[in-house]
Amino acid sequence: MTTTQRPNPISPASTSPTPTSPAPVSLLGLGPMGVALADVLLERGHRLTVWNRTRAKADAVVARGAHRAETAADAVAAAPLVLVCLKDYDAMYDALADAEAAPGSVIVNLNSGTPQEARDATAWAAERGYAYLDGVIMVPPFLVGKEGAVLLYSGPRAPYDEHLPALRSLGDPRHLGTDPALAVIYNTALLGMMYATMNGWLHATALADSAGVSAADFADLALGWFMPTVVTPASMHESAPALDRADYPGDLGTLEMNLTALDHIVRTSEQQGVPADHPRQLQATAQAAVTLGHGQSNYLAVYEAFKSPSRPAA
Repeated sequence: MTTTQRPNPISPASTSPTPTSPAPVSLLGLGPMGVALADVLLERGHRLTVWNRTRAKADAVVARGAHRAETAADAVAAAPLVLVCLKDYDAMYDALADAEAAPGSVIVNLNSGTPQEARDATAWAAERGYAYLDGVIMVPPFLVGKEGAVLLYSGPRAPYDEHLPALRSLGDPRHLGTDPALAVIYNTALLGMMYATMNGWLHATALADSAGVSAADFADLALGWFMPTVVTPASMHESAPALDRADYPGDLGTLEMNLTALDHIVRTSEQQGVPADHPRQLQATAQAAVTLGHGQSNYLAVYEAFKSPSRPAA
């Protein structure tokens, strides 16, 4: 099996020199996340210009030192770096409909959406003379600017490097690659992992509850021993190269053996009156991998069932 080289999400290294003073920044959108971005930029000493469709929402950050733009076009003209933190891509298009890009204008869009929306936005920006980065904030507003606040970016490297000092003001920036859809894809993949993990924990706790076990008592074993010992970030990280190689030796346990365990989870849930949709889905996906010919492989072969043969080209 051949593998394609993946972008490295770990290294935000830049060759751009650090400016002697914080660069000016414009910010469109002052919802809870926008206000958090504004506060951090002001704290870091950036000359900040803000715009919000509802004018009064800018009052508080203007009182803290931001400059108010009367229109989004005025905000674009005020700084070479324009951060957009609006509801969605359509809101960005509406806000910037009458704005003209100045030479060197860079839009960094920080709302989430779909891969196609990110690619369409890149084309939209190029038609109007903007350099464009798609971005995602991976923390809640109260953690913006603090240690461990990761922000993901994708798109051309040059504008990222140029404005890296300002992006660092917001947290730990990670440039994922030149495909503008990568930030959205990482975001949705990580959120999917979060929801799947949380649902696994909640379903397991409900199953224990069906036998009169409190969540606190179950957590002592599930989170105090099982997760730190059996299913760990380290073990997942170690398995990643095997996924890239499609290398799933079943000498320590096969997928067909795991199907038996999954069947027990489904039937136990049903007998205990706990909704079984979640384990049934796990069972169905594992069965799909067996149907693909991986019955004697280990459980990691389920990865092949998740990989769609009709996926869009990278």
